[in-house]
Amino acid sequence: MTLAAERPADTALVEVRGVQHVYGKGGGSGLLVLDNVDLTLEPNEIVGLLGRSGSGKSTLLRSIAGLLKPTAGTVSVKDMPGDDTAHGVSMVFQSFALFPWLTVLGNVELGLEAQGVHPDERRKRSLAAIDLIGLDGFENAYPKELSGGMRQRVGLARALVVQPSVLLMDEPFSALDVLTAETLRTDLLDLWCEGRMPIRSILIVTHNIEEAVLMCDRILVFSSNPGRVIAEIKVDLPQPRKRLDPAFRALVDDIYARMTARATPAAGNRDGLFPGTGIGMALAHISTNTLAGMMEALAGAPNNGKAELPALASELQLEADELLPIAETLQLMRFAEIEGRMIRLTAAAKRYVNAEVDERKQLFAQNLLAYVPLASHIRRVLDDRASHQAPARRFRDELEDFMSEDYAEETVNAVVDWGRYAEIFAFHEDMDQFSLDDPA
Repeated sequence: MTLAAERPADTALVEVRGVQHVYGKGGGSGLLVLDNVDLTLEPNEIVGLLGRSGSGKSTLLRSIAGLLKPTAGTVSVKDMPGDDTAHGVSMVFQSFALFPWLTVLGNVELGLEAQGVHPDERRKRSLAAIDLIGLDGFENAYPKELSGGMRQRVGLARALVVQPSVLLMDEPFSALDVLTAETLRTDLLDLWCEGRMPIRSILIVTHNIEEAVLMCDRILVFSSNPGRVIAEIKVDLPQPRKRLDPAFRALVDDIYARMTARATPAAGNRDGLFPGTGIGMALAHISTNTLAGMMEALAGAPNNGKAELPALASELQLEADELLPIAETLQLMRFAEIEGRMIRLTAAAKRYVNAEVDERKQLFAQNLLAYVPLASHIRRVLDDRASHQAPARRFRDELEDFMSEDYAEETVNAVVDWGRYAEIFAFHEDMDQFSLDDPA
């Protein structure tokens, strides 16, 4: 049984109400990243924010940490009544965020120094935190002398030493190799269940479905573009949890289905499965080799044209955040259909898999021009111009009316890659320009 079940519940530690966040250029309409998000974090629980990259999870976490101010809505962080030891929030980052010129001890002491804690007390508390997270003996080592897992332990000690009420964790294991991540995740859960950490609750951002089910008491599933809470799932499985437990697998499968579900299109909606599709649709930059490889994997044994997404992720050793953009790009181009947790190849994809190189390119070009509006828009502009040339900046500027600069860049890069492969236009990187110099 987790320690969370043994602690008395009290008032909520974090309350988020109607939070909205818009990124954008001055004077522009901006990009809606979070829309009307509500969240409550109670004492004695681990809550996971689960969703794809770009769903606004980290933006929400930074709003709770006070690093960002939401465009609308409120964020309230409270201390537990009668608790004089734990206050506020502390954060563990994905990228370790250590100062390379400071030792392990120096990095851990930093937060206490900012609080004006006396040097003797600062050292005492920091050494205790270093011992707690398993780095006793490395106090005088520098970050460059440590492995990735050890550096993340330093980040955890630095967060814990200030004795926060709430520990915020932003994909803390995603930069680590699989075995190191598993060890650190297990050690963290052990510390939590044994009540050895000076915190009351944990809020963790992840895109790893199994990680969320392993760690969390509740999971909030986010949609993308914009980020909204589409499901709240209570995890009643006892700790320690086992990945092969049928109940564990069933919950993982259910979350896959929720993350791939699309709203039923309204009557008369010409966009069908892709509401809002147009040149302003953000695209994931998935290489044509990856798309072809996924179709071939689905077409071959044991899948024979269809597979459950969780099983496919396991077969290909992909996380949900890696698999879903590939699957959804295939669906966008009508090479696959996704229903619940099942993905099936279309007739066009089966023809593609069995075709020779030139026929593959022709099939890809047909679907690219038919179903990816930005690709057909670029080709139309090139056809209409006497020079058959157009600067890529023109299309990025159009996209930035709908999305951030980073998303616009990725979207253009995706279409460049796909268009070159399909030979529907050429792209000259040195001039940053599209042309019809080399089309089929």
